[in-house]
Amino acid sequence: MKPAPFDYVRARDMKDALSCLAQHGADARVIAGGQSLLPMLNMRLAKPAVLVDIMSIAGLDRVAREKDNLVVPAGIRQAALLRRPELRAEAPLLAAALPWLGHYQTRARGTVCGSVAHADPSAEIPLCLVALAGEVRLRSAKEKRSVKAADFFAGMMVTDKADNEMIEAVVFPVAKPGQAFAFREVARRHGDFAIVGCAAVVEQDAMHLAVAGVADKPERRTWPRLTGSALDDALNAFAWELDAREDLHASARLRRDLVRKLGREVLDEAAARTAHGHGSPR
Repeated sequence: MKPAPFDYVRARDMKDALSCLAQHGADARVIAGGQSLLPMLNMRLAKPAVLVDIMSIAGLDRVAREKDNLVVPAGIRQAALLRRPELRAEAPLLAAALPWLGHYQTRARGTVCGSVAHADPSAEIPLCLVALAGEVRLRSAKEKRSVKAADFFAGMMVTDKADNEMIEAVVFPVAKPGQAFAFREVARRHGDFAIVGCAAVVEQDAMHLAVAGVADKPERRTWPRLTGSALDDALNAFAWELDAREDLHASARLRRDLVRKLGREVLDEAAARTAHGHGSPR
């Protein structure tokens, strides 16, 4: 299929882009990498009257360190972030998860913020953002605001972003001493959306597990450092709380089983790293 007719605006600067969003509201969509939006246009699942291209805006293509945060602007492509030399030290979880995101060709075009805006419940970047308790920076013509990742994702491909706003950047907290991380996912093939993805962050006195592909959005739970049957019980309760989806790719029962299995694997792996002083996944 071909997309419905639309007008195209190449924004000269942020003011230009935000003015267009303010003028057209729900009839406008921001386009950056286009790896999520273009298929939706072609299938006419999205029918915007105006596409606002932000990739010529200066300053949106530079990752920044702000104290204990890694700030990824809206123009950063996934492949560029993966190539960042400091990424493994700054955000080991992202460094482990990004190679599972799509394929080389799609990572070369797709943006980090575009994946967050699309809000697919199986996507790796939203999973990592929730696992790390990151934030989304939103901007309109009138104001800026930051939303915690857990509050930004509201449901399947539904977010807290207003029609007149764009995602200016996403913020990932950098790894702290004593933290360790692990990532696993199961998909039909490498590069497909995850049937279930699990991301673990383990600290001296707490363990955090985020899960994608099961509920309508990535979900995170925090427990004290658990082991043995106590951890199995916590994972079982979490698996049932997620109200697993059932579709052509997997049954709800399989998804619950994967939460228990992958969840245990990543938590054990990260816990072992804290014991040996190594925070980064393999």
